[in-house]
Amino acid sequence: MEHGLATAVLCIVGGGIAAQVLAARLRIPAIVLLLALGFLVGPVLGLLHPSREFGENLRPLIGLAVAIVVFEGGLALDYRELRASGEGVLRLTAFALPINFVLGTLAGPLIGRMMRGPASVFGAILVVTGPTVILPLLRHARLKRRSAAFLSGRPS
Repeated sequence: MEHGLATAVLCIVGGGIAAQVLAARLRIPAIVLLLALGFLVGPVLGLLHPSREFGENLRPLIGLAVAIVVFEGGLALDYRELRASGEGVLRLTAFALPINFVLGTLAGPLIGRMMRGPASVFGAILVVTGPTVILPLLRHARLKRRSAAFLSGRPS
């Protein structure tokens, strides 16, 4: 199916908004629906092919998006909070990070029929989602205050 650049952008933005609204109504983390929608319209149904629609502009657009996310994350850092919960966060990053990377990388070929390279990128993306994903998940999980503070890296 042939799409123009404007149609591709409209589909991506419209799908993202729809997933956000539906997630809010269903009271589930939006990242779950966004990830599912991305897989559905991309590799599963083949409705959108970003490398074809965006051409050589795809890599700079991805770089810009990553830069915006990292910049926003850097603005939200509070080193005092990190020091207060640092020991637990250190254990999470030393043990949970490698395990999550391996499991995410293994899930790529098993579930998404990905090759090793893209599966590794997928595993890395799942590992580094950070507060943008973790905090909404914690809000929906309804954990005890101390557990939620530990997992978010903030003091209770």
